[in-house]
Amino acid sequence: MATANTNQGGSPEESSVPSENYSLRSEESRLGSEESRRRLSSPTVSWDSELASIRHRLKFVLKLKEEFVCPICRGVVLNPQQNSCGHIYCFHCLQGLLESSSPSNPVCPVDRAVITPTEVFQDNCCKREISSLEVYCTNAPTCTAIFTLNDLQEHLKSCQYEQVQCTNTSCIAVLQRRHLQEHLTNICPYRREPCPHCRQLFQLSLIQAHVQSLCPDVKVDCPEGCSQKVPRHKLTSHRQLCPEVNSDCCFKKFGCSVQGKRRNAKLHEDKAINHHMLLVLRSNTHLEQQMDVFQEDSLLMQQEVQTDTLLLTGLQKQIRPLLQLSSNHEHAVSMAQRTLRRQEDTLSSVQLDLQQVSRALHPHLEELSQLRKSLDVAMQEVSEVEALREHLGTLEEKLKRHSGLLHLHAAQLNLNKKHLQELEATSYDGKLIWKIEDFGKRSGAEAKGQLSCLTSVPFYTGRCGYKMAIKAYLNGDGEGRGTHLSLYVVLMPGDFDTLLPWPFKQTVSLSVLDQSGASNHRSLSFRPDPTTKCFQQPTPESQSNVAVGFPCFISHNMLETPQNAVYVKDNTLFVKAKVDMTGFEQL
Repeated sequence: MATANTNQGGSPEESSVPSENYSLRSEESRLGSEESRRRLSSPTVSWDSELASIRHRLKFVLKLKEEFVCPICRGVVLNPQQNSCGHIYCFHCLQGLLESSSPSNPVCPVDRAVITPTEVFQDNCCKREISSLEVYCTNAPTCTAIFTLNDLQEHLKSCQYEQVQCTNTSCIAVLQRRHLQEHLTNICPYRREPCPHCRQLFQLSLIQAHVQSLCPDVKVDCPEGCSQKVPRHKLTSHRQLCPEVNSDCCFKKFGCSVQGKRRNAKLHEDKAINHHMLLVLRSNTHLEQQMDVFQEDSLLMQQEVQTDTLLLTGLQKQIRPLLQLSSNHEHAVSMAQRTLRRQEDTLSSVQLDLQQVSRALHPHLEELSQLRKSLDVAMQEVSEVEALREHLGTLEEKLKRHSGLLHLHAAQLNLNKKHLQELEATSYDGKLIWKIEDFGKRSGAEAKGQLSCLTSVPFYTGRCGYKMAIKAYLNGDGEGRGTHLSLYVVLMPGDFDTLLPWPFKQTVSLSVLDQSGASNHRSLSFRPDPTTKCFQQPTPESQSNVAVGFPCFISHNMLETPQNAVYVKDNTLFVKAKVDMTGFEQL
């Protein structure tokens, strides 16, 4: 306990000398260290619990009044509870006394008065007085600060002489707060230091292993055996250029089977140009032959389409009478069903009559015979109705088969028409005239966000030339959105891109054609910028490069109401693209 023997004034060393609880300074330091470590390891412990653990180490500036000393634990009263006899106890001390004295009532250790739990109350006035008492820092004499007991907790959070634990993971060192920064920066074996190569932070003991096996910026020997040292993270890209890696000749797809080190393959490619050109020409000849065969197949397919059309027309003519016949049979079945119901009613009547006849058999034999005849007729009609039902089922099966054949022929016809349209629209001379129908409807759909843009069929600068297409934004794109027609040209991956010169350098012209006959076409052209990626060789995995052209090609007002031309006629617009082939040598 920080006892009642503490004198007014004086240093903390002087006030602690008479106390029997502070006879050994080393013991006090050890306890302080353990309490500090406990506070660090259990951050959720309340300040009242911490005070309970250090109450006997508190040194008050003025001598502690006896009324503030708990008669049970002989320490300063924490969370004071007052009994009817007037003595004050710590809450936890009184709680322990009440529990240990059950079932008999406990007595006050001062005057042996009975403690009645219902008469005990919390003394908030005493609590405020104790909280305002001045105490020395628990780290005295190294720390000479003086605070009220209520402010001691806040001071201990920043006291430079408080024992704290190193914050680095796995480090168990406990030291004064003033030495913590130096420990974290220069002494702690678990501190984090930057890697000398990649500058990433790692635990000091792990840096060497990181450098030897994981650091991406450490230069290592090429695993393929070339003389270069390459940063570890660039090994994959280096492999794409390493002269020691085995690779195929770049003309492998044309039939060259040479393999070897990349440097040897490069020498082979430089020396065997004539051989490679012969392979390319042979492949080109084979492709032309395949194109001729494909055109012949297209003609045959067109003939098949015509034949299928005629067959479809014939089937439709055959189905119409079948449908009419089916309708007639359904009507007949309906009539037969009504007749059957009538006959059933008649049969019921006959049965009633038979019952009556059975009662008077002899006088009505002639009527019974007539009724039997009527019953035979009714049974015959029922048989005819059943036969009609079976015939109707047969007709329905035939109708289903014919409908299935009709759908198959229609689907094949649409597919053949699509192939034929693609063949007819493909151009190999660097020119394309694109017919855009339903101009008003498509422009309105694009303005509502229902359609992004239109793309033409591909066209080529030659049989083995560049593959291109036109893109049109009827409602405008970019700065022309809502006010202009935007036209672009886009390069697409082609079968002969590896043989063509890159970047693409030919001048391209785009035109909106005048349909009035006056040839007042609206045309704009551009010459490609070889430094942009738009005119570099397209990658095989991409659909196309980025389109290049004119976001403000022609305004909507000029397009729809020109002065001396007709650009939109019968809701149709014609767009033309032309590639200037000057200086370009076809393969």
